[in-house]
Amino acid sequence: MKDHLVPDLLVPNLRLVFCGTAPSKASAAAKAYYAKPGNKFWPSLHDAGITPRRLKPSEYPQLLEMGIGLTDLCKIHCGIDSDLPEDAFDVGAFHRKMKRYAPRVIAFTSKNAAQNALGARVEYGLQETMIGNSQLFVLPSPSGLATRFFDPSIWRDLGKLVAKLPHNK
Repeated sequence: MKDHLVPDLLVPNLRLVFCGTAPSKASAAAKAYYAKPGNKFWPSLHDAGITPRRLKPSEYPQLLEMGIGLTDLCKIHCGIDSDLPEDAFDVGAFHRKMKRYAPRVIAFTSKNAAQNALGARVEYGLQETMIGNSQLFVLPSPSGLATRFFDPSIWRDLGKLVAKLPHNK
């Protein structure tokens, strides 16, 4: 949609969709996901074996060719979570999109994103609950502000899960 700061990267039946909370100010300015210097998203994708090489934020549309999509709970505000308006997350729209596009796995790029989307406390890793037929996975935030919580082994666990998925449904 034209009012989205960074457009969704979604098509039906993707292997994996990453969901964050909201774009950073750097991402909104660049119109690209995870564009803030110091964010570990792009190196983690490659290190976990999810992408064949380290992509630049501006190359994010290439993820579709790999069966990977991107979205955020908040599409019209940017910044760190604590600076977002109280009603910034459109959880209903997120659930409708995920049921419509039906990815095999939805990976939340932080506990905050997952807890807001699911309305429950979560732990890292594969979840027991699902959205439609989509498995849910919670990752430690790749944000530079969350470095003390970052654990690359959980990203590698996601990489192992995704490697087992067929490229096409």
